[in-house]
Amino acid sequence: MTRPATISLVATAVATAALALGAGVAGASNASSTSAAKIQTIKIVMADPGCHWLSVAGKNKARLSVKGATSFLNLDEAAIVFKGKGFSKQVAVGKTQTISKPGTYTITMVGQHGDDNHLKLVVS
Repeated sequence: MTRPATISLVATAVATAALALGAGVAGASNASSTSAAKIQTIKIVMADPGCHWLSVAGKNKARLSVKGATSFLNLDEAAIVFKGKGFSKQVAVGKTQTISKPGTYTITMVGQHGDDNHLKLVVS
């Protein structure tokens, strides 16, 4: 391939990628601003006694029922694991997981002691 043809090909590829990225970012911002207004975020926190809690309106709960998609922010001391029927996801500290599929889930910390709280979540 000649040098001018290579430069032209690279320039076209860069321009195409920039347009695709711009369109993707614009689409993502519209979608997230709409869905962010509808999805509540619950914090998973570390607090004694019991160690692991779902923090809801300033109160710590070991069991929670929610309707529809809900996000969970891991503020515990280690990664947590969400388990439900056909679902298992490990979420690192500081990361968020959205659960939208109806069902019953358990939430435990990686390496959790047996006498710590085992959180229960019911999504309807």
